Amino acid sequence: MTERLLPAEDPVLENVLKWTVDRDARDVRRLLEWLPEARSSRERKALLERVRSLLEELELALDRLDEMH
Repeated sequence: MTERLLPAEDPVLENVLKWTVDRDARDVRRLLEWLPEARSSRERKALLERVRSLLEELELALDRLDEMH
């Protein structure tokens, strides 16, 4: 992301969204690392479902950040 020249209208929301992006990206990476070690297809499906959910949340946070700029 690029550096802003003007402060955000809602700096608290912007910080929360950035934190969400960082946390979700870290969590997705961790879940994908666990995927090959899953013991059953049920575990793999549960991990993938959580990854999909986090990716959706991540995309929403990124969209909101883009709207702020």
